[in-house]
Amino acid sequence: MPLIYTVPQNHVLLIKRFGKHARVQHEGLRIKIPFIEGFKYVEGWNRIANKQRCFIEMSEQQTDTPPRQCQTQDNVTIDANASVYWKITDPVKAVYDVDILPKSIADVALNALRTNIGKLRLNQVLSERQSLNQKIASELTDTASKWGIEFTRVEIQEVTYSDETAEAMMQEMAAERKKLALIAEAEGIAQAEITKAKASAEAYVMKAEGQTKALKLLAKGEKEYLAELIEKIGEESASQIILAQKYIDGMKVITENPSNKVFLPSNFKGTYDIG
Repeated sequence: MPLIYTVPQNHVLLIKRFGKHARVQHEGLRIKIPFIEGFKYVEGWNRIANKQRCFIEMSEQQTDTPPRQCQTQDNVTIDANASVYWKITDPVKAVYDVDILPKSIADVALNALRTNIGKLRLNQVLSERQSLNQKIASELTDTASKWGIEFTRVEIQEVTYSDETAEAMMQEMAAERKKLALIAEAEGIAQAEITKAKASAEAYVMKAEGQTKALKLLAKGEKEYLAELIEKIGEESASQIILAQKYIDGMKVITENPSNKVFLPSNFKGTYDIG
């Protein structure tokens, strides 16, 4: 073991004394006390976040998990894996408080992945990956603080399922599209009926308003006509003329249909005798 050495940039070195952790040495030219102090070597990290088994890297790391079988809420079996991005914030905890840090990170990420997938249906797993990534990262926060690391993000890489599941999904999608088409058609028909009924109601109102206006104009005209007759020939004679006119108008309505039988009263001529 050299007494004078250089700690690489963005790395730290753990120094132990009599088998116990003594201090953390940061980047630059460093020394150690001979025979008393030694380096802390890590085992099983497979060069992940370390160099020469003793220099601990403080920059962000990426761990790709192996595929793990998961069960969705609707009982579909899938295989899923993820990429976990993390960095060491406390090298002492990362080395001493967890056994083989990179492997433990992969295991805890896969467990969180399986747990959260079990809470979702398959279509949610496929369509809500971003939300699922955030939930997994959030669940890893407590573990990260215990191990002296920080999870920066988690990304689900691949979700695979059987051919039978894929076929069932296609059938479900086809059925959903047909359902939406039927709903759209029914809504279109209903809207057309509503529009038609609204138009009919508006036409009926317009017709009624027109008839009301016509009756008002007719009444006004008759009133003015009667006033003029009274002025010229007197009230009694005017009343007989109006009555005769109503009688003639009624006869016109009755005789419009050739099949109707008309019976004239015996005093028909007298109706027109206005003196």
